[in-house]
Amino acid sequence: MAAPTSTPRTAPTGTPMNGADILVEALIRHGVDTVFAYPGGASMPIHQSLTKVTDRLRTILPRHEQGGGFMAHGYSRTTGKASVCVSTSGPGATNFVTCLADAKMDSIPMIAITGQVSTKVLGNDAFQETPMVEICRGITKHHYLLTRVEDVARVMKEAFHIATTGRPGPIIIDVCKDVQQDTTIPNWDVAMDLPGYRPMRKARRAELEPVIAAIRASKKPFIYAGGGITHAAAAAELKEFAELTGIPVGLTVHGLGNFPSDHYLCLQMLGMHGTVYSNYAVNDADLLLALGVRFDDRVTGKLTEFAKHGKIVHIDIDRSEIHKNKFAAVPVHGDVKFALAELNALLREEKNADLVGGGRYGDWWRQIDAWRESDPLKFQDPGRNIIPQFAIKRLWEILRDRKQLDDTIITTGVGQHQMWAAQFFPFNKPRKWITSGGLGTMGFGLPSALGAKVAFPNNLVIDIDGDGSFLMNVQELATAHAEKIPAKVLLLNNQHLGMVMQWEDRFFGSNRGHTYLGAGEDKPPYPDFVKIAEGFGVEAKSVAARDDLDAALIEMIESKGPYLLNVHVPHQEHVLPMIPGGMSVKDIIKA
Repeated sequence: MAAPTSTPRTAPTGTPMNGADILVEALIRHGVDTVFAYPGGASMPIHQSLTKVTDRLRTILPRHEQGGGFMAHGYSRTTGKASVCVSTSGPGATNFVTCLADAKMDSIPMIAITGQVSTKVLGNDAFQETPMVEICRGITKHHYLLTRVEDVARVMKEAFHIATTGRPGPIIIDVCKDVQQDTTIPNWDVAMDLPGYRPMRKARRAELEPVIAAIRASKKPFIYAGGGITHAAAAAELKEFAELTGIPVGLTVHGLGNFPSDHYLCLQMLGMHGTVYSNYAVNDADLLLALGVRFDDRVTGKLTEFAKHGKIVHIDIDRSEIHKNKFAAVPVHGDVKFALAELNALLREEKNADLVGGGRYGDWWRQIDAWRESDPLKFQDPGRNIIPQFAIKRLWEILRDRKQLDDTIITTGVGQHQMWAAQFFPFNKPRKWITSGGLGTMGFGLPSALGAKVAFPNNLVIDIDGDGSFLMNVQELATAHAEKIPAKVLLLNNQHLGMVMQWEDRFFGSNRGHTYLGAGEDKPPYPDFVKIAEGFGVEAKSVAARDDLDAALIEMIESKGPYLLNVHVPHQEHVLPMIPGGMSVKDIIKA
């Protein structure tokens, strides 16, 4: 979170403090300005401490702990800083599990603080006791069980360091209730105890020169860039590298925005629902420059067929990702921002003048442009109705015409609407596109939009959601209203679990396996989301006709408070193109 602009007021040196006060003071000292916290018996001392610092630290009360965890996601994913969420023990703590797993998969720096039963009953199956460290060991970057008040200041210092360095990730700190109440004189300058933790590595010149050699030997290179570019803040270096070499760029779902979508070199998203031309280019490339990626199955499909014609260069801060899924002929373990900056410097050396200035890949670009022309992203004219792709595209066009795109943040739930948003709402800047990629968590869109809006109150924040996904955390409309967080929701309501339904249509003979969400084919759309929103005090409207869409979108954009636009769309639409899971580009479905 944002670093303080001035030295924060602190307790006098040598003053005893209880563990909860130490923990909260540590948050402030680490630049935290907002926490998303739901109270309970085992975390009450922390909440009491939070009430003492309202002038320095805002506490937002979600209506479900998972909602609070995903608000923290929205804050971290837009700012790049560590966010904080708090819950009580037992069910409150376990409601963070999905948020932590999501953060681990997508490398999000998040600190989840959970209350725990007192040390004297720890391990005795006390009321609302759960072994959170054991539960979360595999879904966090690191984890702590605090049983001594003397350790609070050190653990908080370590947690922020670990969460935000190297490959970012979530931390859980489970704090026993008596530790929150015990007192000690805190040592704010305590040394961290992290033997063997060396998160940052910078590639040496000798490791990068083979990359230059591989580019020189290549006739059909391709850049495959992912979320690691976001986390390393390396978008500028990526753009310079691509422009120097003239190499096409394909982006993962988390890479979107790290390279301008309107740039000639950009082939948009690759993978299962990526562009045809991006996937064709990966398939035909003789050199794949993989930058901050993990060769996820939604990108690769059948691993043995993915990029099998090309040599792979893989640059990543996480050594464990290199060779994990695909062998890299040129492995580079290190910070991708530094590596790209060094590669750019090498390219500018006189001996490498033949690699820059364009013109090296004329035949390659003629082939790519032919693919772009023959297979662009497209959808059928919706006639008088509204289809999801059209609604998303019109939202983008209206914001473009209003010159609001650069100040707009888009979040999504998970499903068809998520992929359509990735396809038809192009991004030119990083951290404007917030989505659950690795874990694919439904219910992510609304709370993450609230967290993003708290982080950037002057930005327009819109959750593009589906009815199934939205309903999973619909209670956070109460947070939007009560906390006065004016995020918007563009709800594409097709009465189905759209993506599962699409797979039913494609691979199960359209047999519906509990994917219909309505109340009956002869009944009106269910539930009535406008009534639900109004019950929460949130302004809402429904539209179903194409002619009414633009005015409704503008009303949503211009609304002063939180707003829900419920757009009725048909359920027959499919996200295309599509490479079926575990298959290759030769199996791509275009229509």
